Amino acid sequence: MSQPLLIEHDNGVDRVTLNRPDSLNALDPALIDALNVYFESLQRNRTTRVVVLKGAGKNFCAGLDLKAAMQRRGGVNEPPSVTESLDSQRRIADIVMLMRRCPQPIIALVQGAAAGGGFALALAADIRIASRSARMNCAFIKLGLGGCDIGTSYFLPRLVGVSVASELILTGRFIGAERALMVGLVSEIVEDDMLDSAAAPFIDAMITASPVGLRLSKECLNISIDASSIEAVIAMEDRNQVLCSRSEDFKEGITAFLEKRKPVYTNR
Repeated sequence: MSQPLLIEHDNGVDRVTLNRPDSLNALDPALIDALNVYFESLQRNRTTRVVVLKGAGKNFCAGLDLKAAMQRRGGVNEPPSVTESLDSQRRIADIVMLMRRCPQPIIALVQGAAAGGGFALALAADIRIASRSARMNCAFIKLGLGGCDIGTSYFLPRLVGVSVASELILTGRFIGAERALMVGLVSEIVEDDMLDSAAAPFIDAMITASPVGLRLSKECLNISIDASSIEAVIAMEDRNQVLCSRSEDFKEGITAFLEKRKPVYTNR
């Protein structure tokens, strides 16, 4: 069997591919476990500075693999216990929380279907680039469940506002690439075969930043979204700037700027 998750590391960048193209990269237990293990491993990882997340084939991720879930039940009509259901639910939800907690910025390259849990993965990224074929939705409400799942009711209103978020969550409608760009859900639209190259300018800009500055910037953004006041946000910003200013990388950044060259950071 092929690995459900492919990870290629190159010069500070992890390129992570959901590798179940024959199943539209749907989330089965093996892929869910692999995503949890990978994103948890990033917490103390100083080698990886940027993560690029994409799906193999023509789709990003079609959400939970319902066929696999039904096969595991073996035709049993009785639903799993509440404890079993909660454990399964939390195992998937853990992925998006780990994505937000990891200090590395995550760029999601979205093409084809990004439905249900796949949409949640895209929302949990820091930057989303879509191909023209991208179609995203909160599929849960179409399956007899609530429309709010795996962090979507947290991320969507913050990204697109309450009105559009309500529309998508309450109806399960798909949102295409053009409208996603219009409402600020994605940063850019490109042709399907240009997704990888479209990420390059974002990666280059992030790699040019000092490692500690990049990590603290993601942390500050996460905290600022839910901050109780501007005073709380500025306190975090001040703390981060003072920390960065004491690093050797700050000295290198200033020197490189004055010498009109790219900085060479040592993560110190």
